[in-house]
Amino acid sequence: MNTHRSIEKIVLQNDTRNISSLEIFLKPNFINSAAKIILKNKGTVFITTGFYIVYAKASETDGPPGAIALGNALKKIGYKVVYITDKWSLEILKGMTNDLIIDFPVNDHENSKEFAINLINELKPSVSISIERASLMEDGTYRNWKNQNISEYNAKLDYIFSNTSNTIGIGDGGNEIGMGNLFNEIKKTDGLPDKPAVTKVDELIVSSCSNWGAFGLICSISEIKSINLLPSLDDAKNLIKKSVDLGAVEGLTGEKKYAVDGRDLDEDSICLNNLHEYLKNKSIL
Repeated sequence: MNTHRSIEKIVLQNDTRNISSLEIFLKPNFINSAAKIILKNKGTVFITTGFYIVYAKASETDGPPGAIALGNALKKIGYKVVYITDKWSLEILKGMTNDLIIDFPVNDHENSKEFAINLINELKPSVSISIERASLMEDGTYRNWKNQNISEYNAKLDYIFSNTSNTIGIGDGGNEIGMGNLFNEIKKTDGLPDKPAVTKVDELIVSSCSNWGAFGLICSISEIKSINLLPSLDDAKNLIKKSVDLGAVEGLTGEKKYAVDGRDLDEDSICLNNLHEYLKNKSIL
């Protein structure tokens, strides 16, 4: 393995969806840029996650494990963390953390915007981060990669990102919050949606798997702070197992198995292992 790969290259390895072709449209150190936004804005961090797989009638394993790992890392360096999801992923997050979780109601656009603004005014987030969360399309609906309308299964968390500053989006498919930054580029990319996300963020992280994007962000924060905040391989595996035990499914097949985006636990560990090696090479243990 090339031990001098960037964090960006590590989280974009083993790409199965052509998402890595979007890298050329982002700044060279896009994960480092996202990490700097977090570190410059101490306070309360909103972390949104939860992607509902309609054909499985359950949320997927990509998103919540990365969200919890990132939240745990940020708490270690003094941030308050608030998770935001909807009723479809609420119990999964509740079983994985004791931190505050907001159940964002599934409602129309007007009421959703009002709920978001009230939440922002009450909790005053310094940073808002989305990890694997479906984004609104141009027509005001939510759609999965099969272009099925999944609006009834999505609270409109986009209104958090359109009404706050210091926003970060992490995604792996072109239809997640933040991918609006590359709307025109995604439309032209083979394998990615013809009707992409429209919701934009200040910094977009693309990765082969959204959990990996979250791990990459933790790794970059670790590098800047000279402290390894990454979860261990076992901890990360346990987060995935726990999410499944709480009702999550593997996203590609919709099956209740310990896997993420078609990768079993060992295949999924490759990225995190490489990130630990990356920090070790920087003498950050």
